[in-house]
Amino acid sequence: MSSTKEEKKAKCTEIMETLGIYKPYITGFNKKDKVCFFERFAGFWVYQEPEIETKMKEIEKKYNCMVYAITHELTEFGELYSFLVLTDHKAEWKNIVEKTDKANEFYAFAYVWNKDDDTCSEFGTVMIKSFGGGIMRFA
Repeated sequence: MSSTKEEKKAKCTEIMETLGIYKPYITGFNKKDKVCFFERFAGFWVYQEPEIETKMKEIEKKYNCMVYAITHELTEFGELYSFLVLTDHKAEWKNIVEKTDKANEFYAFAYVWNKDDDTCSEFGTVMIKSFGGGIMRFA
């Protein structure tokens, strides 16, 4: 069953609260459709990076999903952007984000874009750590 934009935003808000994301970032998402990207827990508005914003919109359109947060990491196998997404199908929402047995660590469903090698980009589960209102992918 498909969902409305309002239903998706409400679920994304719930997820961001679960992740402990800084309240002004959640408010920006809800009131102004602004998405935040994070580098080592520090948050920035995605509209400040047009290339990343364009990629986000491309993913949302192509896969009919909603991006609610993005992490950015430099790894030995490329520059990665993990677009945390909510799919259009409510039946899949139950497992979009799951708490691990460690404090402030979560499994999250994401589209991972390898900016250095787009053929390695794919959907999958990433591990997120939350700290001080920000998030970081660590696995």
